[in-house]
Amino acid sequence: MSFSPALASYRAATTTFGAFAGLWLDARVRAGKEDGARLGERFGRYTMPRPAGRLIWLHAASVGESNVALALIDAMAARDGALSFLISTGTRTSADLVAKRAPARVTHIYAPLDRGDCVRRFLAHWRPDIGVFVESEIWPNLILAAKRAGVRLALVNARMSPKTLARWRRWRKAGRRLALAFDWISAADARTGEALSALRGAHVAVLGNLKLSAPAPKADVRATEALNAEIGARRVWLAASTHEGEDEIVLAAHAALRATHPDALLILAPRHPERGAAISALAQDAPRRALFQPIGQAPVYVADTLGEMGVFYALAPVALIAGSLLAHLKGHNPIEPAKLGAAILSGPYVESFEDVFAALFASGGAQSVRDAPAIAAAVSALWRDEPQRQAQIAAARAHAAQGGEAFDATVAQVLRLAPAAAHAGDAHAPA
Repeated sequence: MSFSPALASYRAATTTFGAFAGLWLDARVRAGKEDGARLGERFGRYTMPRPAGRLIWLHAASVGESNVALALIDAMAARDGALSFLISTGTRTSADLVAKRAPARVTHIYAPLDRGDCVRRFLAHWRPDIGVFVESEIWPNLILAAKRAGVRLALVNARMSPKTLARWRRWRKAGRRLALAFDWISAADARTGEALSALRGAHVAVLGNLKLSAPAPKADVRATEALNAEIGARRVWLAASTHEGEDEIVLAAHAALRATHPDALLILAPRHPERGAAISALAQDAPRRALFQPIGQAPVYVADTLGEMGVFYALAPVALIAGSLLAHLKGHNPIEPAKLGAAILSGPYVESFEDVFAALFASGGAQSVRDAPAIAAAVSALWRDEPQRQAQIAAARAHAAQGGEAFDATVAQVLRLAPAAAHAGDAHAPA
């Protein structure tokens, strides 16, 4: 393998600046972004034992990637009940999601820092047979150390922005070395597939976006019925996965809607539930789901809980998929509302799901809205025109139904990397 100056510089930088990782993590604990009781996991120190037998490790960045990883785990466990699974994530929100949804034989950990000693401890403790990286979680030290330890690696649903792909092309030796570390890669879109094929010097399959095949989030029947009774005949819409700076835009749109629909209700679901108190204050002390406060006649209801998006999509005839209203954001997955019957609106900044939104916009399955007046006009129009709303929902559902084949092919390919059961637990000796 050819020498890569970029990778050598990266290793040196992670060693040098990694010495200050403890200070950085302590600051994140104070900000509520890290679990102080589990900081040792970031340094590759674990109290949970490695499960016996074959262990498949899946690495996911945040909530969206964790949903894909959990769906893959469900499918693989159904095909081989002897497998155990390890899922590593990088955020508290994703950790909470995994804790709520993970089936038996799944262990969750926080991902180790991409520092040599942390990575070595991680691999020595868990000794995974397969490592599955979801989408764009490329940590060079972790990947190359896993490869050296004999872990068979897959990169699934690879999706990279034009900026990231340009960086890989610029650091071609580093990109090629990392791309070749994977035993199998599948791309979610043609742009990523072409770039990775060029780096590897071999064809990378473009299977399509696995998030199209993810099951719709569950909508608890009792919770849905209870909230529906509270809402009654009021007009309602949902702003899903909002980020800081978007709430003001959404609230301005809702104020415009209430000028013509005085009883209208906005369900505002932040991407990070810990922002619930700040959003409530911004919306004049709006009731919060996390505090079990009733909606009453409030114009805004803050949905600051985890694992209930299925309920909110089921309640709302129209849903704005946020993370798309400001230029530095890149959009969120629109497939969940498509499967649950909410008409989809999105801002213009959807780089992370560019291929999915392009198809939805072209088919009439979603509408693009740039600012508060456009949001208010689109919501009002969809409330008034039920045939148009149903036609938009049907177009979105048709597109969302296309992901099953990609999902089945991914599960089959990952399982092909697994060692025979007779060798379970013997593949990798502790470092």
